[in-house]
Amino acid sequence: MVGSGAIGSGGVRPAAISTLPVQGAGAQHTGRGCTALVHAHDWSGTSLGPITRWDPAVRAAVELVLASPVPMMLTLGAECLTVYNDAYADVLDDLHPAALGKPAPEAFGEAWTRHGVGDVIAQVQRTGRAVLEPESQVPVQPGGTEPAFYTQGHSVVRDSRGTVAGVLTVAAETTQVIHRLQSLGDLTARLAGALTIDDVTRVVLSYAMASFDLDHCVLAVDDGLAYRYVRRIRGEMLDEADERLPPVWRRVGADPQAPLVAAAESGRATFVADGEPLREVATDRHERRVRALAALPLRAPSLRGALTVGFTRAHNWLPAERALLKAAAELVAQAAERARRFEAQHGTAQLLQRSMLPEHLPELDTFRIAARYDVGVDGNAAGGDFYDAFRLADGRLAMVLGDVAGHDVRAAAVMGQVRAALRALALTDPAPPSVLAGLDRLVGSLGAESRNEEIFVTVVYGVLDPADGTITLASAGHPPPVLRRAGLAGEHATAELVKVPPGAPLGLGGRWQTGSVRLEPGDTILMYSDGVVERRGRPLNDGLDALVAAAAGSASGDPRNMCSLATAAVEGTTDDDVAVLAVEHALAMSRSATMQVPAEPTGPSRVRQWMSTRLREWSVPEPVIGAAILCTSELTTNALLHAGTPAQVHIDLNAERLLVSVADTGTRGSVIRARADALASRGRGLGLIEDLSDSWGTDPTVRGSTVWFEMLLPGNARA
Repeated sequence: MVGSGAIGSGGVRPAAISTLPVQGAGAQHTGRGCTALVHAHDWSGTSLGPITRWDPAVRAAVELVLASPVPMMLTLGAECLTVYNDAYADVLDDLHPAALGKPAPEAFGEAWTRHGVGDVIAQVQRTGRAVLEPESQVPVQPGGTEPAFYTQGHSVVRDSRGTVAGVLTVAAETTQVIHRLQSLGDLTARLAGALTIDDVTRVVLSYAMASFDLDHCVLAVDDGLAYRYVRRIRGEMLDEADERLPPVWRRVGADPQAPLVAAAESGRATFVADGEPLREVATDRHERRVRALAALPLRAPSLRGALTVGFTRAHNWLPAERALLKAAAELVAQAAERARRFEAQHGTAQLLQRSMLPEHLPELDTFRIAARYDVGVDGNAAGGDFYDAFRLADGRLAMVLGDVAGHDVRAAAVMGQVRAALRALALTDPAPPSVLAGLDRLVGSLGAESRNEEIFVTVVYGVLDPADGTITLASAGHPPPVLRRAGLAGEHATAELVKVPPGAPLGLGGRWQTGSVRLEPGDTILMYSDGVVERRGRPLNDGLDALVAAAAGSASGDPRNMCSLATAAVEGTTDDDVAVLAVEHALAMSRSATMQVPAEPTGPSRVRQWMSTRLREWSVPEPVIGAAILCTSELTTNALLHAGTPAQVHIDLNAERLLVSVADTGTRGSVIRARADALASRGRGLGLIEDLSDSWGTDPTVRGSTVWFEMLLPGNARA
């Protein structure tokens, strides 16, 4: 066996014995003419003598080697003279034909001296015992091909008298098998990080298409009554934006003639090498062209499904390939089972969390309010962060953001009690010191009931007077809010931490003082939990400075934009929950409108017509109208396509900007903020928003999500 390594001068490509890729049994060689070359070679000057005088047994071995389609080489006599066939010549490549008939040490140079090469052949020749070498990686020269792997066997060749005449080397390439086993390890690692069924589906389809060079791949899982599936076919154009969106699920009935249904129901794998396996259930021309199909069941305690892979040409499913596919299916089934449990637990935790937060925030004429809550850790546990905003009897606005330490049901329960008690106290006496004093007694009582378990709660609470924009604030151990001041004409915005007198966390019997700040038109105040600014191993002041800088650099003080900006202001990840509440003093009253969009193909066109009419009625500049309609249409299409539920489009216009949001009630979750340079029919909405809007973001909800974007009006655009 020969591969890369030094071989002296003369322009011959370096190679190494026993380290080059080889062709599998039955492969078609390139016709090197080794039979003619062996018979024409002048052997008389060697220890073997003329070929016509060779021992009959040796001659028979040589003829067998030359006639074989499997890569074979003989090293004969004390000099280890090389004789090989056309298949092995393909392995040697540029070393052929110079290596033919030469002593192996001379033909292969330095490579012959490497461990596992010449020494193995010498050992076999000396002892007469055969050696089977398992798969090994082929060293590759710089600029060469990918590493190859092979299995080779060495056995002695004896002459008619029984004397060892040489060593026969038979080689078989196992590169593809090794690469597939490596890819199976990669699949395992990637599935370990897949949290949802959508995540599992993306990983599996990508792995299968790349590892097996497929024409067709389908993953299906049951949904209680039927099966839903995602298909990937060769040649599909997918860009980064598409990969960030959930896969498109289709439904299939429990038709026993469908291979995926049969595999899922029976738990047995089937392999069709050549035929029309999808003829009875084909939905398009591509499926009718599938000739070879493997259907693997996905079985777990709470999941049934199947994975099918296929080719549009005949394909023999070899035993090793079948075993690899079955192993992959086992991994996929386990990952899908974990994902299903996660989704159930995640949904329960989120429902619990959201049920303790306000469903709707108050609407004031000249004050706009927005909030956001992102779960930390793995998303399976309800946390203790909370926010609230509600109208008081005298027309003022109470607003609060708090944090109960912990990431479990108990923390969420304490949070619910604190939030409910705060509302009750504020509706009786809204003064911040009075409210915090009452909460302090509640937390102290809860701590006493829990005996040795400490309850740590921090809160920042304020009362806003809409008449003049004054906010009276008090803090119980909570980080200070950020105030963004809108710049005067021609000036940039600024931001700072609000000076609130520090106070002890709740439950410690503290006393609290108040501070005040006034929101001028255009200003925004931002309350947040410590998960926004704290990062492991970094000073808290670094996070606070980053948040202040991000607020000052924001294109506008819109509260939804500020909430989205705050959650991404500090670099690094956090394992804590994140809660944000923002209130803006608007420059003028805004106009708004909402449209419910049915989950029908005509939905996006209805949105375009509705938005065009409404925005022109509001005298929005035409360039803004065109860009807003394009982005909204794309987002509506994505919402209807991927969530499969009706969508809600909301537009809000004031003197500074146009804000558009598209909400669904599906299971999409958050969208990663990343530019999509290539536009595709299914993912381009994100790229368009990135390019055409001044800011954008997503707001996750219990079920579904809201994607929004903001466009500044001429005269307010960023310089």
